[in-house]
Amino acid sequence: MVVPLHMGWRHVCFANWPVAPAVLAPQVPDAMSLDVFDGEAWLSVVPLTNVDVRPAAVPAGWGLPLPELNLRTYVTCGGEPGVYFFSLDAQGVLGVLGGRLFHHLPYYYARATLETVGETVTFRSRRLHPGARPVHFEAGYEPAGEPFRAEEGTLEHFLTERYRYYTEAQDGTVRYAEVAHEPWPLQPVTVSVDRNTLFGANGVDEPDGDPVHLYSAGVDTRASPSRRLDAR
Repeated sequence: MVVPLHMGWRHVCFANWPVAPAVLAPQVPDAMSLDVFDGEAWLSVVPLTNVDVRPAAVPAGWGLPLPELNLRTYVTCGGEPGVYFFSLDAQGVLGVLGGRLFHHLPYYYARATLETVGETVTFRSRRLHPGARPVHFEAGYEPAGEPFRAEEGTLEHFLTERYRYYTEAQDGTVRYAEVAHEPWPLQPVTVSVDRNTLFGANGVDEPDGDPVHLYSAGVDTRASPSRRLDAR
């Protein structure tokens, strides 16, 4: 039986692009509806490091570190808002296999590193998953302002305060998990993206709108086991 997971998300950069809903709608499973803000759908590239991935019952410090890069959008399903992941590239074979087998998430094995010098973060990822489209991502980012909490109804809240993710299993069923954590402590951030092939690898044209960038030092999270949406 799959058990709840503890994760410590750190050095998180939310790089967000507005996209016309008609562009993304065909990429989302039929059981889900795109969630929009002021008429725009959003694509987000999120590099981070998971510092302590482990079953929630296992003591702190026994978990695996797992640098990770994900491409996601925002959906509703059964009236509940959440995140839909197009892909998750991660360092660590065990974490990738576990994410695929037990949580039905589209994880791909990658050589990923996150390094810090002072407050400057450098993230690099190169997908090495057998049979998958190649992905290269390199970026640097640094917080550039005081921490704040996003107010409900703002774009910042829409993009970050999500407490459920959805995925489609290989048998076509929709699955979800609840994710519990404190509200994100956010900061403005300066971002320099040197290479990003995530969009093309997922069959999406590179957005031409201006990105919205946010940073968080991180939160500790607890994710429920993956469940079928129609489970009772």
